[in-house]
Amino acid sequence: AGSGQSSGACECQRGDSQHAILYSLLSRSRGPSPHAHCLCARHRTVCLRAPQHTCLAAAGVLAKTVAFLQNLPSFGLLPPGDQRLLLANCWAPLFLLGLAQDAVNIEVTEMPAPSMLKKILLEERSPEPQTPQPTLAGVHRLQCCLHTFWSLDLSPKEYAYLKGAILFNPDTPGLQTASYVESLHHEAQQVLREALALHHPVDRGCFARILLVANTLKSIPPALLSSLFFHPMFGDADITSLIVDMLFLT
Repeated sequence: AGSGQSSGACECQRGDSQHAILYSLLSRSRGPSPHAHCLCARHRTVCLRAPQHTCLAAAGVLAKTVAFLQNLPSFGLLPPGDQRLLLANCWAPLFLLGLAQDAVNIEVTEMPAPSMLKKILLEERSPEPQTPQPTLAGVHRLQCCLHTFWSLDLSPKEYAYLKGAILFNPDTPGLQTASYVESLHHEAQQVLREALALHHPVDRGCFARILLVANTLKSIPPALLSSLFFHPMFGDADITSLIVDMLFLT
C-alpha cells in the first residue's frame, strides 16, 4: 500500500510539474515584458503592406537606374570590368536615389512572431530563410533617409549629377581606370555645385549638406533592399547579377 501511495504521489508531482511548465510557457506567450519593448524594433521583422504596388514601383526604379547607366556615355567608355565593379559597389545608393526621386512611399506591416509554445510542444523547427528578413529598425532608417532627400527638393538634373558623383567612386577596389573615374567623380561634383548655385543662390551650404546626406545612403545595406523589394519578385536571386544582365543584355 505504501508503495502504491508513493507511486501515486510521484505521478501527481509529475503532473503538477508539467502543469507548472505549461503555465509558465503560456504566461510568457501572452506578451512581451516591458523590458523587452526597447529591443523590439531591432528584432521585429516586417514585410511590405502592399507588395504588389510597392514591388512594381521598385522594379520601375531599378529599370530607370539601368537606363541611366546605359545613357551615360562616360560610363559606357569604361572597361566592362570597371563597369561591373562600380555597379556592384553603388547600385544600392543609386536605387535609393531613384526611390527618393520617384517619391516611392514605403509602408510595412509587422510579421507575426512564431509561437514558442507550439515549437516546444510539437518540437517544430522551421528552416532558416536564406535571405535575412527586413527589420522594423532597418526600414525606419530607410524611410528617414528618403524623407531627408524629399526635404532637399532636388531637381531632376541635380539628382542626375548626384548619381554621377556616387557612381564614379575612385575608391572602388580593383578599378583599372581609377584616375579616370576620379576625374569623372570631380566633374560630377562640379556640375552639381553649379546647378545648386542656380537653384539655391542664397543657400551657400547646400552643396556640403547634400553630400553629407548622400553619405547616409551607405547606412542602408543592400541586403535590406533585396529582401524588402526584390525577394517577393525574384526570390533569392542575386540583384547585382540581375542588374549586370539588364545592363549588358538589353
